[in-house]
Amino acid sequence: MISFTVMALVFGVVFLAELPDKTALAGLVLGTRYRASYVFVGVAAAFALHVALAVAAGSVLTLLPQQILHALTGVLFLGGAAVLLMKKDEDEEEIRKPENQSFWKVSGAGFMLILVAEFGDLTQIMTANLAARYDDPLSVGLGAVLALWTVAGLGIVGGKALMKRVPLALITKIAALLMLGLGVWSLWEAVAG
Repeated sequence: MISFTVMALVFGVVFLAELPDKTALAGLVLGTRYRASYVFVGVAAAFALHVALAVAAGSVLTLLPQQILHALTGVLFLGGAAVLLMKKDEDEEEIRKPENQSFWKVSGAGFMLILVAEFGDLTQIMTANLAARYDDPLSVGLGAVLALWTVAGLGIVGGKALMKRVPLALITKIAALLMLGLGVWSLWEAVAG
């Protein structure tokens, strides 16, 4: 059974954390050079793989005793909030141009870029953390992958316009505050439980 509450919470947290990330900028760059649909297929496949790995890791964490699990997730959320608050603006990474515009070359370039860039990234760690926290792998996985696909789509299709209207500093602060709140809540449950 899917919990739309968990899915919406995960979507919001992951969306806000990923929006100012380097992969949104990479998607923007790829989207301006190549056919957007080809780029999106590769990027979406890589994000799906990352979410599956993160949810599996988070599901393993649910085997820990509840107090330890709450303390661990609280510390990870607080660490994620600190990373977001201390994050400097990232420069656009140079992306190597595939030799041609074929579907396989372009989507493969998008897949490999995200596969490498996102491995061990904050949003992957957050997804594992949320999977452990809510012990609902399907809802967490759907919320995370939909958030990542939305950010990728925005980056590929309309990233430039969005970045001009919404300051990345504001988005980063909102994501950090959400993570801070989840961290404090998890630590409270560890102490109170």
